[in-house]
This record gives sequence, structure tokens and C-alpha cells, in this order.
Amino acid sequence: MSHKEANDLQDLQYFGEFGGVNPSISDSSTYTFLSAKTMFDTFEGNTEGCYLYSRHSSPSNLYLGEALAALEGTETANVTASGMGAITAVILQLCDSGDHIISSRTIYGGTYAFMKNFLKKFNIHITFLDITDLDAVANAISSKTKMIYCESVSNPLLEVADISALAKIAKKNEMPLVVDNTFSPLSITPAKLGADIIIHSLTKFINGSSDCVAGAICGTKEFCLSLKDVNNGAGMLLGSTLDSLRGASILKNMRTLHIRIKKHSDNAQFLAEKFEADGLRVVYPGLSSHPGHLIMEDQMNPQYGYGGLMTMDVGSLENANALMEMMQERKLGYLAVSLGFYKTLFSAPGTSTSSEIPLEEQKAMGLGDGLIRFSIGLDSDIQRTYNLMKQCMVDLNILEADTMKRK
Repeated sequence: MSHKEANDLQDLQYFGEFGGVNPSISDSSTYTFLSAKTMFDTFEGNTEGCYLYSRHSSPSNLYLGEALAALEGTETANVTASGMGAITAVILQLCDSGDHIISSRTIYGGTYAFMKNFLKKFNIHITFLDITDLDAVANAISSKTKMIYCESVSNPLLEVADISALAKIAKKNEMPLVVDNTFSPLSITPAKLGADIIIHSLTKFINGSSDCVAGAICGTKEFCLSLKDVNNGAGMLLGSTLDSLRGASILKNMRTLHIRIKKHSDNAQFLAEKFEADGLRVVYPGLSSHPGHLIMEDQMNPQYGYGGLMTMDVGSLENANALMEMMQERKLGYLAVSLGFYKTLFSAPGTSTSSEIPLEEQKAMGLGDGLIRFSIGLDSDIQRTYNLMKQCMVDLNILEADTMKRK
């Protein structure tokens, strides 16, 4: 595949109000009109280049939306105040009472909780299944099914969705495929593979500095405008509005995304190979042992690698907690949720980001007590990082000393 996504981002060029190399930040909540008719037309959605109220849109957020559309190859994009703001708006825009959703069983815990616990208030039904079982997906579709939902690379088990195959099933049944691409920006471009709507938590890799919370919805102009409709748009009426200052900040951080993603991926690949060779059970899409490796290889943009997330099973929650605490003490990263930071972040998802999923369901999907999810950082000397991480494991008797050289 080409470097098109990064090139499209590179080619976006804006001038600030006074000729600045960054677009000027719109620091207003409301906007004035020279005529009452223009205000009316803007309320009706019949004008371009006019701004009504920042909950609806703002210049800063539209700049960011254009960059996200370029990243994902969609017609346009809306931005929201959080990833969950994007997810909930999309679902509630597409589904009415009595409708049905097919979803991957391994998804972000907040998404799972919203679908399982909150949507029942609206009589919206969910079938959670193994999204890699295409027959199960096809067989679960009914006349009430309004969407298929998955993550391109799932949280936290790193299952790889066959987006092209899922898109064919969705199109055959005249419903959208909604893909959360938070874990794999640039590495995977779901719209190229047939996905209809792409969601991001901008909080993670796209922003990359763990200093804000934001989300995005990438899709057709028709769908994104429907979300902003003043009468029945879920994005407009639920009020998940991204602040313009944050929108401008994220846009600036996006300019280094292609460099950061390559480094995250290279470092994760190195550590995954090393620790698998040491005998640990490592899950990383770049390993040939990963069940979805060939699917990932087929649908990825290879120059950006297999992503910055990996998991390791260290046997027990006691081992996992002790290792994470020791790694933090030795400055290898932070015991923290989220991902995409320049430092490595690690957490035990069963007791953190996936704690909303009941224990029996965690076990059924293979989410063990000893599983640690790593968001690998931008370490310059990844061999040094490996040596220090392995020393922690040796000190805790998770690995034997064997040929370990203390440094």
C-alpha cells in the first residue's frame, strides 16, 4: 500500500487569521450573523462556512475533522469531547427502540457497559460474539439488526477483525459496519476495506501526549451532518462537544502521527519477539503465532507496522501487580490505563479497562488474571528497555535468570 494517508495529512495546509502557520483558534461559543436570513438558513443546515454555536461546530473543530477525514479516507469527520461521546452518538443515531446490534465480545469496557447495561433502557438488544467467526456473525443477523460493530484490533485481547469480510456481510444485509480504529491509526484504514463509519478515541495515539480526552466519527457527509442536525442529531443533542483549544492542540499533534506510529510499532515488535522467545505467552499481531497475523498482514499498511499494543501473561494477578509496580519504580513506564503516550503504559485489563465485563465472560474470552496490556512507548534504545524489563521478571521469579546479563 502507498503512503497516501500520511501524505493526505501532510498536504493539509491552513493559514492563520494573520498568516500564521497554524490556523487561528476560534475562541467563541457563539457567532454573529450579518442578516437574520443567514441565521435561519444556518439553523436549517443550508449554509457553508457559517458558524452558529460551538456545540454545533466551530472553525477549530472543523479543521481537525478535515484532518481526520484525510487520515481515514472518508468524506468528512465530526469530533467529540471523548471517545465514548463518539461511540454513543453513533449507536443512538443508528438505532431505535426494538433494534438489534451485533458486536464483538472483546471491546473496550466502556463500550461493552454502554451496550449491555445502558441500551436496555431503550429496548435495544445486543448480541456479543466472536467477531472472527464470520458464520456466527452472518447467522446472528435478523430483520431488526441495524449495525455490526467491532474494533479493528480489539481491546484488550488484540483480536484482529477481518474488516473486508465483515463489510461484505454488512453490505449484503444493507447495514453499516462501524469500526473503532483507536488501536491502529495509519496501520489499518478501515474505510479502504469497506467499513462505513470509523470511530476513534483521539485521547490515545492520535493526540499522543495523554493530556486531553476527545473522540472522532469519520464517515459520509450525509451521516456526519445527520449527527449535527439541530432537531434529531445525537451528536448535537447529547452535547458531547470538543473544546476548540483542545481541537487545535490535537491537530498540531497529528502532524507527527506517522513518525510516532512507526516507532511504537517497531518497539512493540522487538519486545514481543524477545519475550515470546523467553517462553512467555505474548499476544501481538506482528507475531506469526497470533491467530489474526495473516489477516492483519493482508489488510494493514505495512510501513506503519502492527501497532503499539501487546499483551503478556505472567501467570497470576499477584505476579502482574508486582511486575507493574516494579517496572514503574525502575522508570520503565507508568502503571496507568490508556495508550499512545511517549512512555510505556501498563495495566491489568481484567481489573481496569475491562472490569465492566463480568468475570465469567472475561474467562470465556481468554482474559486471564495474569494478563498485562502494554502500550509500548517511544523508547530510543529498545534493547535497553528489554534488558530492564527482563531483569524485573527475573527478580520476581517470573522468568529464570538463564543468560540474563545484569546491567
